[in-house]
Amino acid sequence: MIFERKLTIPKEVKEMYPLTEAMAKTVEERNQAIRDIFTGKDDRLVLIIGPCSADREDSVLDYISRLYEMQEKVKDKIFIIPRIYTNKPRTTGDGYKGMLHQPDPEEKPDMFKGIVQIRELHMRALSEYGFSCADEMLYPENHRYLDDILAYVAVGARSVENQQHRLTASGIRGPVGMKNPTSGDLSVMMNAITAAQHKHTFIYRGWEVHSEGNELAHAILRGSVDKYGKMMPNYHYEDLRNLCDEYAKTELKNPSVIIDTNHCNSGKDPLQQSRIVKEVLYSCNYNPDIKRLVKGFMIESYIEDGNQKIGEGVYGKSITDACLGWEKTERLIYDIAENQ
Repeated sequence: MIFERKLTIPKEVKEMYPLTEAMAKTVEERNQAIRDIFTGKDDRLVLIIGPCSADREDSVLDYISRLYEMQEKVKDKIFIIPRIYTNKPRTTGDGYKGMLHQPDPEEKPDMFKGIVQIRELHMRALSEYGFSCADEMLYPENHRYLDDILAYVAVGARSVENQQHRLTASGIRGPVGMKNPTSGDLSVMMNAITAAQHKHTFIYRGWEVHSEGNELAHAILRGSVDKYGKMMPNYHYEDLRNLCDEYAKTELKNPSVIIDTNHCNSGKDPLQQSRIVKEVLYSCNYNPDIKRLVKGFMIESYIEDGNQKIGEGVYGKSITDACLGWEKTERLIYDIAENQ
């Protein structure tokens, strides 16, 4: 993204916690590897995996250390991007809003402390384990705090219709995944991808900015909810064939999809994620068009199965959506590598 004038607010945080030359080199190397996957030069699968929300620095880094050991074992088949999701959408106003708002889930919000803490966490994942990570762009104006360190950005189901998210995505250099909306209307998702792949001039954080378009903007299928509130999956073979057809109607670059195996696709039952991955892999191996389209999976996983209420204190257990525990996650990663 080209800024006509400098932004001073994120600059302060970046000056406090700048990337070293070695860290910046790691980010660039990983960015190139990810680009090669989404452009079809590398046939490995991307695995965007980790807790529903990054709630505690110690347990998140513990989890990432386990991914670090796994990455070396499956590096020929899988490219791992840990999830460090620091913002959580709360449509009712209740519940944990993420580390950005509450650096300590049991204490009152402290936004400046939160901004510092999320940058420190992403930097530790990079410096200690060599991982540039993924985060959700819940608030487009906050992207600048992490724009030099992120490997992957997701735009959620409730944000994908928002014009500011689409425009901001058009100025991001790395892959941005656009989720289908909760209604399941794929045209909304496809329009978001189209907008993100085009050039724009718009206002961002009070400044006039110019974007060049993001040719790595792509789809994420996460299931939907019908008018009766019933969860409807969209990862089945017919859904993937339909998405192939939708892409074929466009002139979009690098047609790609990431399958979100939790949320409405799993009916919010995290134990279904392994089964969903295996079904999608079967579809890929059956149909070469689907295989070219599917670039990887988004999986919600943590140290312990399930979830808990804030204050229960179980180490490595989600305080938001339920996750797949580590033992099952480890087996799933091996299964993906074996069946890729």
